Amino acid sequence: MIPFSLETILYTGAIGLVVIGAFGLVLSTHLLRMVLALSVAEAGGNLLIVLAGYRGEAVAPILGYAAPGTAMVDPVPQALVLTAIVIGVGVQALAVAVLVRIYRTYGTLELRVLVERMQGEISEAAGIPRSSSTHAPAGERPLPPVPALLSHQARGVRP
Repeated sequence: MIPFSLETILYTGAIGLVVIGAFGLVLSTHLLRMVLALSVAEAGGNLLIVLAGYRGEAVAPILGYAAPGTAMVDPVPQALVLTAIVIGVGVQALAVAVLVRIYRTYGTLELRVLVERMQGEISEAAGIPRSSSTHAPAGERPLPPVPALLSHQARGVRP
């Protein structure tokens, strides 16, 4: 069995959180789940930044706390993470407020249903009839030739 150090376990956990959050963002079709996945990825990113300033035998960066000449942990990543946490909470609060507004307006947070309803409202407001089919035509249709491109190609000139 391979012995793992604490640093290896923490880096693996941080990268795992970022990957889980990214997969949640990509694979989810529900807006609230996307916001939650974003917060998971943010926690992993914050942990990675804290680990960047970690030193094994160092002490907290407080003057008078340790003997002179003792190695101390870098305080800059800690300050960056504190700032990132505050900004992240603000972004999440704004996102949840927008989600509440969307849910009150459209009655759902499912992405596909929202797109359909929003497209319907846009076409109504513009006075354009909605297309009857939401699917692409079957089969591949060749594109008609563009005369300007053909004339440039015949002369050997790139457009």
